[in-house]
Amino acid sequence: MQNGVCGHGRRSGQGSIVFRRMVLGAAFLAIGGALAPVLAKKKVFIKPAAKPAASYPAHDDHPDEKVAFAADPYDTAEKAKIFSINFAEHGFLPVFFVVTNDGDQPLSIANMRITLVKPDRAKLTPLAPDDLYRRLTNPQGETRPSPIPIPRKNVKGAITEEQRDEIENSQFAARAVEPHASQSGFLFFDVAGISAPLAGSSMEITGVDDARGNELMFFEIPMDQYLAPAKQ
Repeated sequence: MQNGVCGHGRRSGQGSIVFRRMVLGAAFLAIGGALAPVLAKKKVFIKPAAKPAASYPAHDDHPDEKVAFAADPYDTAEKAKIFSINFAEHGFLPVFFVVTNDGDQPLSIANMRITLVKPDRAKLTPLAPDDLYRRLTNPQGETRPSPIPIPRKNVKGAITEEQRDEIENSQFAARAVEPHASQSGFLFFDVAGISAPLAGSSMEITGVDDARGNELMFFEIPMDQYLAPAKQ
């Protein structure tokens, strides 16, 4: 009898453990199912692969110096899909910027200055990450409509860690370009309230030095070169 009682107790204990494991397993599955849509919504930013600068519609190539610059605006909803942040909604224009060095010596761009010059000679300079954070976390501060036709969404007054990483990882941050190589990244311009930020505009680049520290002649990229193929 004593052995039978002990055996029954063991079987009951084992059954209770199995039951608890089944309940826990079902709970984990339920939690995982609930989190799956949330996790699926996280988007990892992947920077576009850079082509040689001279292959973009909007570029300036200096064959004698073997250096070329290109500007590829991300001004359409289709192109902007690579971002999780709706930059156009906040009045920002992302421009993919590429510099190609086909020479045999490195190129210094540590002192490079970039300016988007409008037909009326108004000048826009790329925004620093802190400027982007400030606008994104304070959308109420926007008083000018975006000229880019991308549908607006509800905006919260905060950015996530993933969005902060996206901004930092997308920025053009190179300080030099090695021989026979390209560097690329995004520049962000504040174009809120400007109806046609690219038409008739040009991007001017100065402060580019060769390996000896000599400054190269300035580069100028007519943005109409980008708009012309789009109209065809």
